[in-house]
Amino acid sequence: MRHHSPRLPLLGLLALLLSPPLWADDPLLESFVAAAPDAGERQVRGVLRARDQAVLSSELPGRIVEMPFADGQDFAKGDVLVRFDCSAYQAQLNAAQAAARAAREELSHKKQLAALNSVGRFEVALAEARQAQALAEAQVYQVQVKRCSVVAPFNGRVVQRRAQPHESVASGTPLLEIVDNRTLEVHLLVPSAWLGRLAPGQPFAFVPDETGEPLQAAVKRLGARIDEGSQTLLLIGSLPADAQGLLAGMSGSARFAEAP
Repeated sequence: MRHHSPRLPLLGLLALLLSPPLWADDPLLESFVAAAPDAGERQVRGVLRARDQAVLSSELPGRIVEMPFADGQDFAKGDVLVRFDCSAYQAQLNAAQAAARAAREELSHKKQLAALNSVGRFEVALAEARQAQALAEAQVYQVQVKRCSVVAPFNGRVVQRRAQPHESVASGTPLLEIVDNRTLEVHLLVPSAWLGRLAPGQPFAFVPDETGEPLQAAVKRLGARIDEGSQTLLLIGSLPADAQGLLAGMSGSARFAEAP
């Protein structure tokens, strides 16, 4: 009876032991191993977002007569970004103010007659009510005239025009998208398992892809809840005050030193 040689199984086992690990060509498993507790550094992706950004909309229907700032131009707080044709609203305001002056004169006359006992208190009270009504109507038209101009709520830059001069728009139509790139923050989604090792003020490095220059950031605040599906937590970091050349929407990598 012949016996089979055990050399072939031994050679196969030796080849398996000397082969590279199974996760060597799997980027998902590789990233999981890189974030293991014994890793010297933890890295996540992030994006820069501005605290002050808005899409300004029309508060009333009308025709645009002026938009002095184009895409990419800077503006200051209080500058008029959009101006509407306000002739109809201004005429209504003038009429309301004239009615308010007439009601005020009527009230004054009624009070003089009341002092001479020529009219009763009811006539004076009625004149006071007419004046209050006229003043209220004038205030309504004042608000409408004020809405004919869209004023910049903060210093910033025009991202995109959503409408153009000479167009007639309805109430609520988006007009301008604006942003203040001086109020940038780093937004990261970190694994929820890091929660015990994160605290406000903790430093970390952030490298934007567009510049490649590392920035010394710090944890500003943590999100209010953990996403159940991805098991991630929102982290918001602050950037150095002297950081230059950064724009909202830039993405990059954040690196956290491993805690001892």
